[in-house]
Amino acid sequence: MVDIVLVEKTGELKISKYVDGKDELYKKCKFKKADNFDFLHAWTSKNGKYSFKTVSLYARNTGNANTENKYDFPPPVDNLLNFGCCCLVARNEMGDYVDLSVEDWNKFYEELFGGFENLADTAKEDENEEDELENIPAELKTKTGYLKDGFVVDDTITDSTNNNSSNTSNKDSCEEDIWEDDDTSELEFESYVYSDED
Repeated sequence: MVDIVLVEKTGELKISKYVDGKDELYKKCKFKKADNFDFLHAWTSKNGKYSFKTVSLYARNTGNANTENKYDFPPPVDNLLNFGCCCLVARNEMGDYVDLSVEDWNKFYEELFGGFENLADTAKEDENEEDELENIPAELKTKTGYLKDGFVVDDTITDSTNNNSSNTSNKDSCEEDIWEDDDTSELEFESYVYSDED
C-alpha cells in the first residue's frame, strides 16, 4: 500500500492509500467507470533528491460542463482540460509504486515550473535596497524628489501655450490657421471660418 495524491476538482490536494493490483485508480478518483480515464503524462525527477523517479498523472479528459478540474498542472499538460478528480502516482527507478506526499509533490511541482518567487522575501529585499537618488544633489531633483532628466519635469515649468491662449468670443465660429512651412510647403497663411449661422 502506497500514498498517492488526489487532485480534487477544486484543485485541493489530498492523500489516499493505493494498493497496486487491487485498487483501480479511476475508483480512487470517485468515477464509476474507467471510460476516458487514462494516463496523461509522467514527469521525471532528474536530481535524485526524491524517493521517486517519476510522477504520473491519470485523469479523465472528457466530462460535463462545470466539472472541469481547476488545478494548474505543469507543462506539457498545462493546456489540457481535465474533468473531475485526477490522481498523481509516484514510481521509483525500477517502476515500483512508492509513496508520494503532498509536500514532495509541491516541491517537485515548483521545480517543474522553474521555481516561484516568494513575494514576502522580495518585499524584505526591497526594504533593504539603497535609494539610488539619495546621493544626488537636491538641485538635480524636482520638489517631489524625482531626477530632472527630461522625462520628469518640474511643476514650475509652464506650457507656453497656456500663456498665449486665445480669447473666447460670443460667436459660434472656429478658426483654423495653416502656416507656411519655410522649406517644404508652398502654402500661405489661410484662415477658415466655420459657422453654424444661416
